[in-house]
Parts: sequence; C-alpha cells; structure tokens
Amino acid sequence: MKMDSKKMKDLLKKKLSSNNRTFTFDAKKDQIRIESKESGKGVTVTLPGIIAKWETEKEKAIDEVVYYIEQGLQAIEKDTVLKGKEKNIFPVIRSTSFPIQSNEEVPFITDQHTAETRIYYALDMGTTYRLIDEQLMKKEGWEHPRIKEIALFNARSLQTRLKEDIVAGNRFYFLNSNDGYDASRILNDAFLKEMCERIEGTMALAVPHQDVLIIADIKNDTGYDVLAQMTMSFFASGRVPITALSFLYEEGSLEPIFILGKNKKREKK
Repeated sequence: MKMDSKKMKDLLKKKLSSNNRTFTFDAKKDQIRIESKESGKGVTVTLPGIIAKWETEKEKAIDEVVYYIEQGLQAIEKDTVLKGKEKNIFPVIRSTSFPIQSNEEVPFITDQHTAETRIYYALDMGTTYRLIDEQLMKKEGWEHPRIKEIALFNARSLQTRLKEDIVAGNRFYFLNSNDGYDASRILNDAFLKEMCERIEGTMALAVPHQDVLIIADIKNDTGYDVLAQMTMSFFASGRVPITALSFLYEEGSLEPIFILGKNKKREKK
C-alpha cells in the first residue's frame, strides 16, 4: 500500500478516535491537529516525517507516534504546576527551526545556544514532558533566570555513561540513555571539560536528535567524514531531530562546522 498524507491522517484519526477530541487536517501544511474538546488545547503533528518512518518501520512507526500524541494530550489535560517539582525541570535542545510558541501562541521559555540549536525548558511528567511557556511561568510567579538555573543544575545531575567505538583511528563516544535528555548533556560544561581532557586530537560533538550525544576524538581527515555520515544517519532516524551539523569544541565554546565529505575540507559556519 502506498501511503500518503490523507491515508495517514485517516489512520491516525482511527487510532486516536475519542468523543472528547476533534481532528483538523491542514492539507496546505500537511499537518493534523488533535484537540481536547474541553480545553481547546491539543497536539499538531506533521505528516511527511511520520510517512517516511512508516515506509521503513510500518506499524511500529504508527504505534510510536500514537503513544506520544496520547501522552501529550494527557499532559495538556493535567493541571500543571512547577512548585514542588523543581527536580523534574530539565533543559531540552531543539533546532532553531522548532516553534518558539505553543499552538495557542504563548511563547516558550527559551535561550540561545548555537547558530543551529536553541534551549527550551521542560517539566518532566514521567512518560512525557511539557515545555514551559510564559503563561505557566507567570502563573507560578517564577522568572526566567530561576527556571534556567534549576534546569541546568538538574542537567548536571544526569548520568553520563558512554559507549565507545574506534573507526579509522578516530574514537567516538556515544551517550544514549533514552531518557529524553541525552542531547541536553551538551549543556553540562563540567562534563564537556572532563571529556576535553581525554581527547587526544580535535574534539567535535553532535546532537542529531534528542536521544543521542556524540563526542568525537578526531585524529585524521577520515574522522570528519565518519562523523558527518554518522550524524546524518542519526538525524534521519531520530524521533525528535535537531541538527545534522557537527560542532567543534574550542575553549569551552561550540562552533557549527560544515564537513564537505571526500574533499577532506572543513568550513566553520
């Protein structure tokens, strides 16, 4: 069966059908929005990405997106509070193309990170999390710096267990705990400095999607090509893609780089 946006929309509608929900299909944007009739709030999903995953994973891809939509709708329906849940507030890394406001046009709390990435802040609710927006922050009487400080402190408490692989004389480290905050470890300055001391060549990093952080010890030109291919592969398969670009780590700062493949050249962005 050839899958298209209309068929995917019908399939998701069937799986998520409820008397308490409304479904709106935007053919121009290739999106479907699922809303709670009670609150008017909901979740919007873009269909082409889901179709691409369905092409390779079939029902597994559908089950996964249905699960996260259900969790998102449940989180919206809960009366969210921050007080007393400080240990559950974490930073999340997203692409700069990610929306900076909710579907209700309430701005999210964000900070700049790199030219390719932006920091958002989330309240972990167990099986899902809610991005913190200005409305929730003001309701609690909190301020942006407080949320940032708490989130970054909690990020430093996350475990940093690594797997290693050596390719063509270059060492690659992978952090992939699947807790939703693997990419967020890139904000742990102490961890990055500790890794820098272990690096023998050039230190490069990548956050292709939210569930992986790659740290590379580049010792030759081939290492850059391997990192680029690896990052693109992760980026294409990730549930929440971030960026296919890599970063050089120099003196505590991150700088996006283009890796131009077989010509063995690099360009800083």
